[in-house]
Amino acid sequence: MLNLTHLKVLEAVARHESVTEAAKELHYSQPSVSHHLGRLEADTGAKLVQRVGRGIRLTPEGELLAQRATEILGRLNAASVELAARVGLHAGRVRLAGFQTVLSTLVPKAAAELSRSHPGIELNLVDAHPAEGLTMLRSGHVDIALIFRNAETPPDEEEGFRLTHLLDDSLYLISDQPHQRLEDHRDSAWVGGCERCRAATFTACARAGFSPRVAYSCDDTVIAQAVVAAGMGVAIVNGLALHAHRASGVHATQLTENPRQIYAATYGDPPDPPATTALIEILASTAMTLRAPGPERDGEPAK
Repeated sequence: MLNLTHLKVLEAVARHESVTEAAKELHYSQPSVSHHLGRLEADTGAKLVQRVGRGIRLTPEGELLAQRATEILGRLNAASVELAARVGLHAGRVRLAGFQTVLSTLVPKAAAELSRSHPGIELNLVDAHPAEGLTMLRSGHVDIALIFRNAETPPDEEEGFRLTHLLDDSLYLISDQPHQRLEDHRDSAWVGGCERCRAATFTACARAGFSPRVAYSCDDTVIAQAVVAAGMGVAIVNGLALHAHRASGVHATQLTENPRQIYAATYGDPPDPPATTALIEILASTAMTLRAPGPERDGEPAK
């Protein structure tokens, strides 16, 4: 029978790719880690690790079991959280993964409200791209993942995921000149973001009848705005990014079609633990208070 301690050791070794680092994290000696790995190999009848020079690497069988160990340990941790939450909202923990713009706008406001209304609940936050957040959610390492979907892409609820819509996040054309249109920038240099964000840029420009010339690649909207403010190009960013940071000299024009949609994702059969439900309800109510960036006036950037 598989032993949870042995699985925990294998998962740590796989994550660190080092017996030494795994031993430090687990507060074990290196011989103790090697002993646990040896016992796990004996229990499974499979060679899980092999020596490579001064280090080790996992065999294909070891990689497979390490992946399952990650899922098992994550779900066990989630079960502990759920059980603790069943006693009520006076104590417990909820773990949330979110991407940069929600962590800098929506989440802090919701976290403050959660602390006021349920002071006994501990909130843990992880900065993670939506795809990474869903992986963490599936494996039980977080209870909620905040994700976004472009309007053109239906929220295909993968097996086990449940999505709660929080808000529509409009897109904005930003430039160093006021009152601009997409059509004004057929020949301009463009700042492209991550793959998902860049897809939204290409879609918006295609509707305007041209393909943008992406001269700069940058996932950070603060840097993207600085590039635009310097007159080096234009970009499309979302409203939450403008809530989080508005560079001096940047003018924003709202694109009225196809805002992206923000969801809170949970995993598994309902109902969710009470602490998870409470945080989602607070996120939804907080989202309603976020106001869109104001319109430009007299040629000045919106405030």
